[in-house]
Parts: sequence; C-alpha cells; structure tokens
Amino acid sequence: MTISVIIPTLNEAQGIAMCIAQLRRQHPREILVVDGGSSDATWTEAQGADRVLHGPRGRAAQMNHGAAQARGEILLFLHADCRLQDGSLDAVRACLQRPRVVAGCFRMRVAAPGLLYRSIDFFATLRVQWTGIIYGDQGVFVRRRDFERWGGFPPLRLMEDVFFSLRVRRQGRVVVVPYDIEVSARRWAKVGVVRQTLRNWTLTALAAAGVNPNRLAAFYPHVR
Repeated sequence: MTISVIIPTLNEAQGIAMCIAQLRRQHPREILVVDGGSSDATWTEAQGADRVLHGPRGRAAQMNHGAAQARGEILLFLHADCRLQDGSLDAVRACLQRPRVVAGCFRMRVAAPGLLYRSIDFFATLRVQWTGIIYGDQGVFVRRRDFERWGGFPPLRLMEDVFFSLRVRRQGRVVVVPYDIEVSARRWAKVGVVRQTLRNWTLTALAAAGVNPNRLAAFYPHVR
C-alpha cells in the first residue's frame, strides 16, 4: 500500500526541511506540504517535498486540501515539528492490511527529558487505547478511500483531530503502532507542562460538553 504524507504548515521554516528529509528515508509515495500563508521561509525550506501547495489557513482546511490532491492509498497527517522513528511507514502499511483497523497513530514521545514528559507520553497512548481519540501530534493515518467516505476533517479552527476521531472510532478499531513519534516540546516549554496539560484537558472537556471548538480556539494560541 502506498502512503501520501500530508504536512500542514504555518511559519515552520526552522524544522520543515529536516522533517521532509527524515521522511524521505522511509520511501513514502509522496510528501505534500500544505502551507497556510507563512510569513517566514517555510515555502523555500519545504522544496524537498514532492509538492508544496498553497492552502487556506487552518489546519483542518489545509489537511483536507492536501488529501484532495493525494494519490496514495494511505493518508498520513503529520505535524511539521514531529519526527517518525525509522520503520514507522512500514508499520503503517502492515497495520492497515488488517481489515478491522480503520485508523491509527504512533507512540508519542515529547522531545525533552523528565518524568512529567514521560507521563504525558504514557497517557497519550493510554487515551487512544481507551477512547480511540487521537491528537494530531501523534500522527494520524487512515485509508484514503475511508477518509473521503467519512468527509475528511470537520471544518473547525480547533480540535478537528478530536472530532475526526469521534467519527472514526465508530467505524472500527483505532490502534497505536509500536513506533515512536518524537514531538517538539516547544508548546509545553513555553506555556509550562502542567498549565499546558490542564489547558488541553479543559478544552477537550468543554468541547465534549457541547461548547463550539471554534469559540475555544481563542484560548489555544499558536506557539512557534
């Protein structure tokens, strides 16, 4: 099965070239970068991708735009500040050979030392295993035909990953493959580990209680 990797970007010049180079070693069919109007050198630094697309600003819209242009049988949505362990794409292919599995992600590992970060890693995997809810920085993969049938990511400014997961988990198994995705610690480092974690939990709970995620987006600022 062939894989299209879709990377939404907004001012990711610092790390996008390394992200693309690391992915290239794993031989995806294509790497698509969808830029939402960066004001830095992201466009130039992303030229190692197979295609760099202009997209509407907003992660959900950018990922849907990339998916519409993709040609692989599997779609892998990856944040620009994440790095996949070698062998991860082969694990994705093997995982989606199992008909009951509809989507999955990777074991998250925040790129910083300390027990607090390791607890974040542990509970991220546990969340997916218990609830089927994947956060975008864990890397989301799905068959392209299923993604199209389910209508893609909902057009939200925040938590498109959560609401997509809620839809997907009703269709079959959502799994965590035993390969690491290294996630930048920049948001936790800037906001604070405890504060950022509590913010994530609170916003997710409010969304689950019926508060429109587009309203909650104001309380989740961009960090670069």
